[in-house]
Amino acid sequence: MLSSATDNGRMPLVIVCGPTASGKTALVSELAGQFDIEVISADSCQVYRGLDIGSAKATPEERARVPHHLIDVVDPDQDFSVGDFVRLAREAISDIRCRGKLPVVAGGTGLYIRALTEGLLEAPSCDPSLREELLALEASRGEGSLYEELERVDPILADRLPPGDLVRIVRGLEVYRLSGKRLSEWQAEHAFGERPYRTLSIGISPERSLLYERINARVEQMMAAGLVEEARSLLEQGYSPELKSLQTIGYREIIGYLYGNADVDETVALIQRNSRRYAKRQLTWFRADKSIIWVDSWRESARIQLLIEHFMHHRRSGHGQDSACSLKAGAIFSFTSTPSRQSHPPTDRSDCTAAKTEPKLCAGHAEKP
Repeated sequence: MLSSATDNGRMPLVIVCGPTASGKTALVSELAGQFDIEVISADSCQVYRGLDIGSAKATPEERARVPHHLIDVVDPDQDFSVGDFVRLAREAISDIRCRGKLPVVAGGTGLYIRALTEGLLEAPSCDPSLREELLALEASRGEGSLYEELERVDPILADRLPPGDLVRIVRGLEVYRLSGKRLSEWQAEHAFGERPYRTLSIGISPERSLLYERINARVEQMMAAGLVEEARSLLEQGYSPELKSLQTIGYREIIGYLYGNADVDETVALIQRNSRRYAKRQLTWFRADKSIIWVDSWRESARIQLLIEHFMHHRRSGHGQDSACSLKAGAIFSFTSTPSRQSHPPTDRSDCTAAKTEPKLCAGHAEKP
């Protein structure tokens, strides 16, 4: 059992993140040989039952070696929000810690990880009818009219947004109309909230050409493993191809192939291309988090082990974020202070907006980002 120094009662949490096919599962498997861990999957596709090959779920053998949580949670036609993830992940983390084990959050859905570690904004939920009304106003009054209204009611938020970001503009007006309170005020109040965990975030970022080679190979492996048959089975079970779960990278293209929109070679190339683009967006998302310690490969597990050991046995100061320090294990790693929450807007509980602020959630075979 790992001992750990607490920081104002905050539970320690290790995070392994990075783009699809970067080696997160391999790293977790290596860590399981060194620490008594259990994994919380931060993957917006792996929550769906039946989407196995295309979401790159851990194999039965891998799950037998180390328990995984938040895999196979809902059916493909059931809703699963960021709020649902946070609630279930926090329950799993508490349970893991109560049993004396170390929780490790692993995945590529950056929105899930941010919401878990920084909390959800308690602003009003989205109102589809109000959104339709606002979009109709934009159409009737002309492009830019909603942005002008936002400048009047919430100039701080408007200053942060480009005039063409209609999704966030609508959300700002929606919150103001529903609550009478500016969204920028909700965000400012949230920034002073307590972070629930003391975190060590490790990101895997292979050299770009190597990452793309892995992505291309993974798609080929998934096709050989039966991705077409898996997608066909889901359709035969009566699931609509328009479902959010089946509009993710991998499944969307295979369904197009099944409907005769492309041949198999074209489909494979399309999945590979879309996956590479998705990985690039994932990296952009994660690179914005300056607290992440980046490594090139899961093969650096020996050094990562030292990082975790240091993290588990040393107190942190301030708000529980990492003070500057370094460790040597063939190379030097640096803990940098986690930037304040104001470095990016807090995660809005309104999933219909949040899902559009992050790279396309779950890229079929992506490890969900």
